[in-house]
Amino acid sequence: MSRFDLSQQRCLNHQQREAVARCPECKRYFCRECIAEHEDRVLCASCLRKLQAPEDKKKRPLRLLFRTIQLLCSVLLLWLFFYYMGEVLLLFPTSFHEGTFWEKLGES
Repeated sequence: MSRFDLSQQRCLNHQQREAVARCPECKRYFCRECIAEHEDRVLCASCLRKLQAPEDKKKRPLRLLFRTIQLLCSVLLLWLFFYYMGEVLLLFPTSFHEGTFWEKLGES
């Protein structure tokens, strides 16, 4: 029997458990609880983190740029909204803002 026989191996993290898979990246044995399927491969948690980490680092600057652009567009839209609301309010007569507009309507 070879030393790589799966039935004789124990989980690296849980020595009391029998190993059910060998990680193709690190070549270590793990139980069912310590492995995960990713892109049709069975990987251990640490190798899975290593594979996903470079993708996250590449996306971070783009994500930050996208969020900054979103924030600037939101601020611009809010500013335009309140600017034009102010312009519309300026079109109303002064008597409307002072509250005397409604009194004049009641007299007519």
